[in-house]
Amino acid sequence: MVLQVPPERCLIVAEVAQTHEGSLGLAHAFIDAAARAGADAIKFQTHIAAAESTPGEPWRVKFSRQDATRYDYWRRMEFSAEQWQGLKEHADERGLLFLSSPFSGAAVELLTRVGVAAWKIASGEVNNLPLLEQMASTGWPMLLSSGMSGWAELDRSVAWVRARDLPLMVLQCTSAYPCPPEQVGLNVMTDMQARYGCPVGLSDHSGTIYPGLAAATLGAQIIEVHLTLSREMFGPDVPASITSAELAGLVEGVRFIERMRAHPVDKDAMAGSLAPLRHLFTKSVVAAVDVPAGTVLQAEHLTVKKPGTGIPAERLSAVVGKRTRRDLVADHLLQPDDFEDDAHA
Repeated sequence: MVLQVPPERCLIVAEVAQTHEGSLGLAHAFIDAAARAGADAIKFQTHIAAAESTPGEPWRVKFSRQDATRYDYWRRMEFSAEQWQGLKEHADERGLLFLSSPFSGAAVELLTRVGVAAWKIASGEVNNLPLLEQMASTGWPMLLSSGMSGWAELDRSVAWVRARDLPLMVLQCTSAYPCPPEQVGLNVMTDMQARYGCPVGLSDHSGTIYPGLAAATLGAQIIEVHLTLSREMFGPDVPASITSAELAGLVEGVRFIERMRAHPVDKDAMAGSLAPLRHLFTKSVVAAVDVPAGTVLQAEHLTVKKPGTGIPAERLSAVVGKRTRRDLVADHLLQPDDFEDDAHA
């Protein structure tokens, strides 16, 4: 399946990254979890240690007691071509778009054979022209993540993709794990929309569903969130991830927001359609006490109560000073013909 997103629908991507911990079985479990939660796509990262790193690559954060070096960690995250093909086929069976970010030319070659719905370009690869050239040669759509790029670098990358006439989506992203609310940058997403005139979205690392819901309200066409099966799982991405139950809530919320955005309300027309309810919820002028015929009504004789089928509450002051034509009992909803001097109070 190649990425095709209707303008009125937001693509929700469940990012597994390395949370599978090198376990093929767990990677497949993530596909099932994402499908059950209602995601549109599942995304992995394809690491081939020897092709992307030197043995001396430093740790971003030394989190693993199992791996002596970060290079060792990347090796443990590798799957064979046949295993990647199996993951792709499983995603197809569950109706999910299959995505994986490549981090080397060898990974691009592998994924080209397997097939991805689009190329998700990680934040650190936005200016990697050899890698971009290799991906562009397939003609497949490109999803640019902007987590470590300023405007100048991002402008160049967008122009580069457009010069090759490739479908493009740009994602606001902040490379912080987890990302605090002050750094999510929803304003940048809307700036991208105005600046590039292409579909935009949010790659969120907050570990909550809130930025995704806010982004959908602002018109995001793609939302990517990291997925974990439990907050007690091991791995560097878990603190920046949401659970499968939370993913289901995000999907439900985004679909609700889409329906709201697709149906703008005419306030006057809506008020007209709700007119019958006004009688139930609004109030009328009523007698606060028993009032004999011939009484000149004062404020203390009157109050307002439901239902709204009599003289509207807003006209109470106009009733003060009227003379009653008949005896009125407490709680009687006043009507215009209850007064001697004005049949249209």
